[in-house]
Amino acid sequence: MIPATDFMNSPIEWLAWTGLHMSPWKLIGLTGALMFGGRWVVQFLASRRHRKPVIPRLFWYMSLVGSVMTLSYFVFSQKQDSVGVVQNLFPAFTAAYSLYLDIRHRGWNRDRASH
Repeated sequence: MIPATDFMNSPIEWLAWTGLHMSPWKLIGLTGALMFGGRWVVQFLASRRHRKPVIPRLFWYMSLVGSVMTLSYFVFSQKQDSVGVVQNLFPAFTAAYSLYLDIRHRGWNRDRASH
């Protein structure tokens, strides 16, 4: 039996057939990295739809959640990598502040506001 403290760093059993070592922390980190990278697709699609550069609120949510997920991976997993912490710490603060400004400027119901 795996100790409870090591559960998050242990391989996920049902993924063993793939040959990949995928722990819960690694899954959280990869999901965060995909979310952080995927925000650019959201921004591209919004700008294309409006035919001008636009940063939708979803961009800031994805930035914040993606940064926090990858930051937690580098802080709490076996990885414990200071480069990853620094790389994700500052974007998390920037995304949180930008989201705060966006909500303060446009309000919660952004559909009625102009870009």
